[in-house]
Amino acid sequence: MADTEITFHLYESAEQVASVTAQRVLASAGEAIAARGRFHLVLAGGRTPLTAYTLLADQFSDWDRWHIFFGDERCLPADHPERNSHAAQLAFLRRVPIPAKNLHPIPAELGAEAAAADYEALIRRSLPFDLVLLGMGEDGHTASLFPGHEIPEGVLVMPVHEAPKPPPDRVSLTPRALAASARVLVVVTGAGKRVALARWRQGADLPVARVATAGRAEVLMDLDAAGVRASS
Repeated sequence: MADTEITFHLYESAEQVASVTAQRVLASAGEAIAARGRFHLVLAGGRTPLTAYTLLADQFSDWDRWHIFFGDERCLPADHPERNSHAAQLAFLRRVPIPAKNLHPIPAELGAEAAAADYEALIRRSLPFDLVLLGMGEDGHTASLFPGHEIPEGVLVMPVHEAPKPPPDRVSLTPRALAASARVLVVVTGAGKRVALARWRQGADLPVARVATAGRAEVLMDLDAAGVRASS
């Protein structure tokens, strides 16, 4: 697959997308561990990724070889239920024996600037990733990269202020970091994503498109997001 190619895969439901996502993650883990002895995975927030994480927790893998990173985080207390890291803990991470030292949440409780600087140093020495999971919002955002927000050049992690969704302060990996991966998997489900997905496929300059076109990306979408009727 060339760097600029994006492959779109259509599935009947969000549940099927979640199942395929879990399968792809396990397969990538096996390949990476066999080749390099470790698996560097970036997690996304969102309902369908969380369903995939729940499915992963029931599988077998060499969990001690996994290293977990996050694509973005909200500037909230570490145990806040709306934190991506907290949701991933409940659905997945506390249910499998990944060593605590291999879990790398964004320290967003420190504030956007301090957390971005801290995570930048970690990401810089952890690249390349083996697999990056991303979702897409109804406006075409991914991670906490929102339309109309400037993305600074030359950095891997950025502070985000005045996000259009609460909370306004966040931390996000940049396209440069997210695309530095053997594979990028974008999960898009639900009718609310239909307009943004169509705009992306028509060439709109959305944040998700910037990441996907810079990396080796596959998109897993359901019928609702694609605007396709189920066959009878």
